[in-house]
Amino acid sequence: MRLKHWIVLLLFIPVLSLASHRMDMDSMVMNENPMTLPEGCPQIAGDKKITVRAGRKYAGKFPGLVFAYDQQSWEVAPCTRLTVRFINEDHIRHQFMVHGLPPKTYPEGMFTIEVSGPGEETAAFILPPYKKTYLVHCDIAQHTEHGMKAQIKVAGGDRELASLPGLTKPIRPDRYPTDWKPFSITMLLLALVGGLGLVWGGRWLIKAMSE
Repeated sequence: MRLKHWIVLLLFIPVLSLASHRMDMDSMVMNENPMTLPEGCPQIAGDKKITVRAGRKYAGKFPGLVFAYDQQSWEVAPCTRLTVRFINEDHIRHQFMVHGLPPKTYPEGMFTIEVSGPGEETAAFILPPYKKTYLVHCDIAQHTEHGMKAQIKVAGGDRELASLPGLTKPIRPDRYPTDWKPFSITMLLLALVGGLGLVWGGRWLIKAMSE
């Protein structure tokens, strides 16, 4: 093989390694896989398509949360090719990231769709044959903490993930205990009296100015 052929081959290897990745100004897909079977799958068992919407408005029904998907759980059969249409309805970046996939097929065990603002992106991947529950979330930590997380259950899943909005309880629920000591009770009473005094004084002042 001539030297120029080796040079072309070496230049082309990185392109091949990124064949499952694509990106433009508005969106990004990592580890898309519509064809390669995960280990243990003899063939693609079927195709399933889902539409996932992400945005602040979907957190409205969950008190205390800021972000959410419009659904928090999906049921999928083993070895299914799942096509995800991901729609971001916010003016900030959101992701649909799946964790725990076999790293032989999915580098770092992840499949990711990201949309940087209002818009959408579609990509597909093939789920493994095992009975398992996979975490789905937005990889921006604050978005996950404030509600943007869900699960994909293959063959019914092997568990229910904790802290899924509207589905499961958090492992460590937030608690805000109040230590009612004589000092705190006194300060509360003084604040109430002061507030009533301000209201009464304001009404008296308005009345005096209008006479």
